[in-house]
Amino acid sequence: MVLLEFAMAPHGQGESLSAQVARILDVIDRSGVRYRLTPMGTILEGDWDQVIGVVSACFRELERDCSRIGVNLKVDYRKGPDSRLDSKIAKVEQQLGRKLHT
Repeated sequence: MVLLEFAMAPHGQGESLSAQVARILDVIDRSGVRYRLTPMGTILEGDWDQVIGVVSACFRELERDCSRIGVNLKVDYRKGPDSRLDSKIAKVEQQLGRKLHT
C-alpha cells in the first residue's frame, strides 16, 4: 500500500492559487482514492497505479491552462493492508498515551 503526499501549484498565476487548488481537489475527490487534505498538500492512499494516476490526472487538469507547474512528491510504500492514513497517527498516539491535536 502506498501513502503519497504531494503538492502541486502553477507558477505565474498570481498570489492566490485557491481556484487551481479547488480544481485539483475536485479531481482527487472524484477519483475514489482515500485522501487527506492538509494546508500544505494532500495525502493519497492506495496502490501505486491508483495514486500515481490521480497525480497524473491533477497535472493534466492544470496543464490545460497553466504553462508552468511545480510538483512536490513524497512516497512511502509498505506491503500490507490499507488504512495507514489513520493507523500511523494512532500508533504515535498510543506511544504517547494520549490523542494529538491534529
